[in-house]
Amino acid sequence: MKKLRFIKDEGSDFYKELNEQVELYFTINELKKTGNYTMYFKIFFYFGLDILFYTLMINSNSVAPFFAYYLLMGLSVLLTAFNISHDAAHGVAVKSKFWNRILFSLSFNLQGNNAYVWGKNHNESHHLYTNIEGSDIDVLNNPLFRMTESQALKWYHQYQFIYAPFLYLFYSINWFFFREALMLFRFSSRTIEISIPRKEMIKLVFYKLLYIGYMIILPVFLLPFGLPTVLVAFFLNHFIISILFVSVLGVAHLSDFVAHPTPDENNKLNMSWPKLQMLTSIDYNAESKFLNWTLGGFNAHAVHHLLPNICHVHYLKIIPIFKHLAKKHKLIYMEMSYLESLASHFRFLKMMGNSKQIKVRNYER
Repeated sequence: MKKLRFIKDEGSDFYKELNEQVELYFTINELKKTGNYTMYFKIFFYFGLDILFYTLMINSNSVAPFFAYYLLMGLSVLLTAFNISHDAAHGVAVKSKFWNRILFSLSFNLQGNNAYVWGKNHNESHHLYTNIEGSDIDVLNNPLFRMTESQALKWYHQYQFIYAPFLYLFYSINWFFFREALMLFRFSSRTIEISIPRKEMIKLVFYKLLYIGYMIILPVFLLPFGLPTVLVAFFLNHFIISILFVSVLGVAHLSDFVAHPTPDENNKLNMSWPKLQMLTSIDYNAESKFLNWTLGGFNAHAVHHLLPNICHVHYLKIIPIFKHLAKKHKLIYMEMSYLESLASHFRFLKMMGNSKQIKVRNYER
């Protein structure tokens, strides 16, 4: 991974005052930046739903309830990831570092994915160098999609905005069966090299086998439906999870409004780190109570990138401060409706499939 250097600009002053104002808010209101009673409720609520739907699924007597509970369990697990896993990965779900690690490991590993690989690279790569090829773990080099200027433009990329939704259905399946497994052999579609300690390699394989065990093998042995029915439920569950996951997160950084900065030959960017976050993140319906509760604050992505040390349950109180200071320091804060962000995402796919260069649209509000 290329480590980059930043400069000081208006984003630096904005970030300094933002932290001062946010610190003042928590001090005056005698609050902790980690989760409060609302977050504790969400932890028990979402983990409770996971257990409830799995119990109902594994005790189903007919196909219809089995499918319903299987898919509801998959949805609740995804919401657990949005609301619990992510904040725990940043150490802010609860006050205790120990319990944050436990919550993150439980909620991530039990999905069959490796907590170490995602957590380390998410915090040390994506959050530091958002949208920068060679430094951001989330920048892909996938031959089926063209996402950066450095990738060769193929004839079929002109159709990627059409076939993308169909391939998005396989996002979770790819993550579970191929993405991490191939990393064991140092092969990855990521644009930075991934190194996994031997201990984590063992855990990666173990939890994938465990996941297959309780999601496929156990239902086959305990229920009267047979392997084909269980496999249909398994893959349908992953298709639904995939499309929801990409729909929530894909629009945040893959948009024709966001920047894709390139460092100079000395690995230096001509902007500050806070300004990078503002230029590479889209927020949608950021002050929606429903989306904050359901998506764990993922709809306020710029806010999260600049304030990852704050639990999402506090975002609704902080966003007005954030907006005010962005305006004061003449920084563009890109917020729009979800439908606008989705349209922008597909315009980006179409543009990258037809043009060698990225043409960023001006954001005006």
